[in-house]
Amino acid sequence: MELTKEQIQEVIARRVAQEFHNGDVVTLGIGLPTKAVRYVPQNISIIVQSENGVLGVGGYQDDITRDAHITNAGGVGVTVNSGGCFVDSVMSFAMMRGGHIDISVLGALQVDQEGNVANWCIPGKFTPGMGGAMDLIAGTKRLIVAMEHTAKGSPKILKRCTLPLTAAHKVNMIITEKAVFEITSAGLVLREISPYSSLEEIRAATDADFEVELI
Repeated sequence: MELTKEQIQEVIARRVAQEFHNGDVVTLGIGLPTKAVRYVPQNISIIVQSENGVLGVGGYQDDITRDAHITNAGGVGVTVNSGGCFVDSVMSFAMMRGGHIDISVLGALQVDQEGNVANWCIPGKFTPGMGGAMDLIAGTKRLIVAMEHTAKGSPKILKRCTLPLTAAHKVNMIITEKAVFEITSAGLVLREISPYSSLEEIRAATDADFEVELI
């Protein structure tokens, strides 16, 4: 089944939301990862932190809740849940660097079988800077990469990243529209196959070596 880009992002975001547990403090990276907040199960209560200084991020704004002063780190208008608060950058980054984030969900340009991640720079192309990704990855307790499985048909899950790394040996899980992988001490392990894919398709679209241990 051929999915549209919007459908691909929904499949990934829905699966990401299944990784959240009651009481988790979660940071969602710019773009696709922020969509996971739409699909948090009703029986699960999490606290979403945005690196620009919002603690208790809710859903996206609508015409009733519109406020140009309240955005996530990507500049998208969001609401704030009851009990939420605003902090300065010093406090926000202290949370990120100090090990106070339970789960971080980030997009990536590349991930490899050793748990390395590259998500900030393509040499020769303009980039505004690293942003908070390096700080966040270094301090988070668990890192999930949420991304499309390929880019223009080329694998994004590699034996070894070829782009400048954001961090080394930090990724715990990779979630794409095709599969869910865990990175263990023994290497990359395929845990789930999406209903929209197959093992053969995953092998064809993945450069990395991996074992198959479905759950």
